[in-house]
Amino acid sequence: MKFKILVLITALFLSSCATIVSSSTQGISFVSTPKKADIIINGVSRGRTPAVIDLKRKKQNYKIEIEKEGYESHTVFIDRKINGWVWGNILGGGLIGLVVDYSTGAMYKLSRDQVSIELEKQEIAFDLDNDNLIIMTTLNPKPEWKKIGYAE
Repeated sequence: MKFKILVLITALFLSSCATIVSSSTQGISFVSTPKKADIIINGVSRGRTPAVIDLKRKKQNYKIEIEKEGYESHTVFIDRKINGWVWGNILGGGLIGLVVDYSTGAMYKLSRDQVSIELEKQEIAFDLDNDNLIIMTTLNPKPEWKKIGYAE
């Protein structure tokens, strides 16, 4: 009798494969060059690079923005996909496990484990600072910039 109860309890716990092997969150590593860039996730500031931030697997999508003053900002998207451990539930016939994995979000895996960004220096053609015109030059003009005083 005790053996049957032990087998039943073990089967219930092992039927949620993804929950046992994976948690409901996934640690994502954020690295940037230069360091100490702001990490903004779905519009909320979550720290500075380098950092490891736990994101919920159940959430549909994440919009990640990496920003640092004087540099071009960079946007990355992280999506979710089915965690391979869920197939253990299907093969093992664990309907309870599927429900547990779904409710905790462990049945999903985020599309990236790391976000590594090299930010480009922001090139400013001109800037108004305290009613003064500051003119800067660059060797790499962007095609969309308006050309002033340009002779062909």
